[in-house]
Amino acid sequence: MIRIAPAGRLLAVAAAASLALTACGGGGDGTSAQQSAPASTSAASSAPAAKGDGTLTLGTVLPQTGSLAFLGPPEFAGVDQAVKEINDAGGVLGKPVKTVHTDSGDTTTNIASQSVDKLLAQKVDAIVGAASSSVSESIIDKVTGAGVVQFSPANTSDAFTTIKDNGLYFRTAPPDKLQGRVLGDLIAADGNDTIGILAMQDSYGSGLADQVTKTAEEAGASVVERVDYDPKAPEFSADVARIKAKNPKAIVLIGFEEGAKVIAELVKQGLSADTVKWYMVDGNMSNTNYVKMPKGTLTGVKGTIPGAEAPDDFRKKLKKLNAELDDFTYSAESYDAVNLIALAAEAAKDDSGASIAAKLAEVSKGGEKCENFKECAALLKEGKDIDYDGVSGPVEFNDAGDPAVATIGIYQYGEDNTYDTKALEYRTGDIEG
Repeated sequence: MIRIAPAGRLLAVAAAASLALTACGGGGDGTSAQQSAPASTSAASSAPAAKGDGTLTLGTVLPQTGSLAFLGPPEFAGVDQAVKEINDAGGVLGKPVKTVHTDSGDTTTNIASQSVDKLLAQKVDAIVGAASSSVSESIIDKVTGAGVVQFSPANTSDAFTTIKDNGLYFRTAPPDKLQGRVLGDLIAADGNDTIGILAMQDSYGSGLADQVTKTAEEAGASVVERVDYDPKAPEFSADVARIKAKNPKAIVLIGFEEGAKVIAELVKQGLSADTVKWYMVDGNMSNTNYVKMPKGTLTGVKGTIPGAEAPDDFRKKLKKLNAELDDFTYSAESYDAVNLIALAAEAAKDDSGASIAAKLAEVSKGGEKCENFKECAALLKEGKDIDYDGVSGPVEFNDAGDPAVATIGIYQYGEDNTYDTKALEYRTGDIEG
């Protein structure tokens, strides 16, 4: 691996084929996070102390509807595959893992809160979700206040690094400061010295835009205009006009499904992808959102998604669960989240949220390497420390419950307005830079 200039903080992974890791992005919608209290370490010392009932019960709050609904199928498949393998291996604490799936919706509804109420009533020990950072932020007090682990496979907002969580919040997706560094480096390396940014107005959009700006400007480029827009706006003509007035060589689009309206307005105002270089991010890198647009609308557009390449054998397993699955974004992170929760319960010999949280960092690093639940659980039964290396990567938690090292994939759209799920390249780096 080599250092990448100019930022000097990222490591290049030489070829996608050489990676035995997995992941994708599409994570959080972020929101205005309260960052006044630092996140606890892996020990949930301030969480309510309660012994589990001996059966690990997992809930999910993942998008079946809403602006990130395209992420739901791969995330549910990742959870279900992990649970299948765990139960085939004898379950956790000698009993099958139970799962309860619910919808997260998005921030325009109260679906997530209702789902959490349902899951808490069923006495779940851990909740996988939400995908959207803003949705996760809206439920984190309720979840962690009940002594339940909240483990997101897709939240990327930097806010969660310092959010008050009683030591019960973890994620397998990296904070956006890494994605922002990769994207900023990419834009500058492509020869763009003037940049316009259109970002949705919340902590995900604003935080990612901040990091892209910082990295690109350190590389010698200049952000000539930035518009933080309301994603619920009926149209974006004035926002796009502000960008057009500054005539940038590149335009960064940071948002969710409303990005289709933004793109239509860019084309309408003469800022098409064949005249200005567009760059996108995990929240709007969709293979369904733009397929009805005129052929070639997104040709050549590049974007970033957290995560390494999903191995073919893993994809085949998920396809057996869902034959229609053609997007594997955050499937690996969901799979690893469930395995880590299960292994933490095994290590703690208890399925309560506090006990699981206290062992999550421990099973993620420092012990004997293992790559699946069956192998890792056998080592635990022998009294050994383990270091779970997942499909999405090594997943070694730092004190904030974030993965300390992560990979970002760079993808490109073709003539059919979908991106090739085999990335152009992957870049791996330390979260702290």
